[in-house]
Amino acid sequence: MDGGRAARGGGGPATVPRQIGGPTATLLVVGSMVGTGIFTTPGFVLRDVGSPAAALAAWAIGAVLALCGALSYAELAAALPANGGEYRLLGRIYHPAAGFAAGIVSLVVGFSAPLAASALAFGHYLAAAVPGVPPAPAAVALVLALAALHAAHVRAGGRALAATTALEVALAAAFVAAGLLRGEPARLLGPPPPALAAAASPGFAVALVYVSFAYGGWNGAVYVAGEVRDPSRNLPRALLAGTSAVGLLYLALNAAFLSAAPAAELAGVVEVGHVAAERLLGPGAGRWLSGLVALVLASSVSAMLMAGPRVYAAMGADHPRLAWLARRTRGGGPAAAVALQAVLAVGMIATSGFGALLRYVGFTLSLVAGLTVLGVIVLRIREPALPRPYRAWGFPVTPLLFVGLTGWMAVHALREVRGAALAGLGTLALSLGLYALLGRGAPPGAGEETGYRA
Repeated sequence: MDGGRAARGGGGPATVPRQIGGPTATLLVVGSMVGTGIFTTPGFVLRDVGSPAAALAAWAIGAVLALCGALSYAELAAALPANGGEYRLLGRIYHPAAGFAAGIVSLVVGFSAPLAASALAFGHYLAAAVPGVPPAPAAVALVLALAALHAAHVRAGGRALAATTALEVALAAAFVAAGLLRGEPARLLGPPPPALAAAASPGFAVALVYVSFAYGGWNGAVYVAGEVRDPSRNLPRALLAGTSAVGLLYLALNAAFLSAAPAAELAGVVEVGHVAAERLLGPGAGRWLSGLVALVLASSVSAMLMAGPRVYAAMGADHPRLAWLARRTRGGGPAAAVALQAVLAVGMIATSGFGALLRYVGFTLSLVAGLTVLGVIVLRIREPALPRPYRAWGFPVTPLLFVGLTGWMAVHALREVRGAALAGLGTLALSLGLYALLGRGAPPGAGEETGYRA
């Protein structure tokens, strides 16, 4: 590797150097997951299921779902280690149109919309910590600053990600400790209805959509698979270690939140971290911890600005009309792709409705992830000789469990939150239409060498 410069010249495929090590890939998974969702969705989950015990059950099921997905993605990423995430994988498994649609969904739903939500949450938490700070301008400033960093240099972005991810894990641990020391564990058991009855309700399925949004990012390392060193070893480790650690952390954090205040004070509230901190430690400590939550949300923004643009850069390498997206700086950053995502996110900051946005993102990405996980089974049948440095544990039970739960959630979402579900389906349809207009090009993966040698 030569200091981060992408190989160029000759009009041939670009070789992207593998500069991302295993620890950074794991931090990318953790940083992609821990952010807006865990500090905003617990109140919505509690509101929909009506019971603290049922809420904890929803988060436990979400952890199992994410881990099953990570097991399948680990097999796919180790066998097909190239940048682009679902764009590369679905185009390789099914058809280039499916990959292109997944790439557009990643741009709009997978990264730009959550990026806008994370930045807005950052602004609100910062305003809670420092009264008088306008949330929307603070959100825009954060997006622009981190976009400039990730566009300029891959390694600088990786160092920023490591620092902010360490901070968010420390903050989460502080919340857990405060909940254990000063919370009231009895609040976790009531009020009725009991967890099993709540789990049978349609509201539980909708709550899982929120939970899926919060767990989103467990596949974060897949998007930079073409830049990870020793991918057959580091990618499975990053996906499984990052997802498992965050699953345990989320269960502990939710227990801390729910023990901090009565359920009525948390149900439907966005800033659950602020409410919990004030009840556990007082108003002064609440403002201080809200400032730290703002920094955690900055980590989430940083992780999305690192992972998302690799999808669009991969699309640009394959499709001549989108070639501008593949341009990189001398430091290796995909500058044009980062700029596009930042512009879309800034636009959404002014127009987003938080609750509807979470449902839209959770539903749409669950469908794409379900189709990708199903691809593990498709490839095992169609290409049994494909080299697989890692094989999904529990196959075929784990991928079938993921696909089954995802389908169950989708059916209930169509009934209970039809607007968000139809918007997600409409996005997929429009993406396929866009492929017919300008997406036809080389097969996914033809335009960019990954630097990988088996």
